[in-house]
Amino acid sequence: MTILVCVIAIALGYLFGSINSAILTVRLLKHEDVRNFGSGNAGLTNTLRCFGKTCALFTLIGDLGKGVVAVLFSKLFANLLLPEQNPDFYMIGCLAGIFAIIGHVFPLYHHFKGGKGVLVGVSIFLILDWKVFFILIGIFAVILAISKYVSLASIIATACCPFLTLITQYIWHTEYTTGQLFLHFGLQCIMAFMIIFMHRSNIARLKNHTERKFGEKKTS
Repeated sequence: MTILVCVIAIALGYLFGSINSAILTVRLLKHEDVRNFGSGNAGLTNTLRCFGKTCALFTLIGDLGKGVVAVLFSKLFANLLLPEQNPDFYMIGCLAGIFAIIGHVFPLYHHFKGGKGVLVGVSIFLILDWKVFFILIGIFAVILAISKYVSLASIIATACCPFLTLITQYIWHTEYTTGQLFLHFGLQCIMAFMIIFMHRSNIARLKNHTERKFGEKKTS
């Protein structure tokens, strides 16, 4: 039954993750495809740059919401199908989160061309561990304020995520065994790798000093 719960979490994560808020918002409000503008990325930053704050706000809400919903539904099914057991909700939530990111990057409903998954990856911590969520937001905000690069702030916050998970669980979640701690760490490493890999073009532009800073207007 535990395997069934994991399969359900994977399916829910991918299906919810495939609902791309940037694509839907821009299509509904502007009658355009966000992937045809700016960087071509169907994510928050490109939506803000190309279509303004209203579209960006709905994208933010949608991308955060779908990660939260995927994890919540996965935990609900775990409670329903494993009522007398003590399932590892964190592991189940991580599986949902990993596949929500995959769905966001390769959306089933949008020809498998989506965004980079940062917001989706962060959002699952609202349910899994709110302490990590706010620490990640803090790291992102500090790096963004210093560098003005959204991509750099996203990459650094993402890279910190597995280690923050390991540290916070070791300190505050003594109910987890050593095996569970390292399982959760490993799952977070997978999530972090996927998100950072999707920023490979940004990394190249950062190295070449051609990455656009936050708020910088595109030059003709």
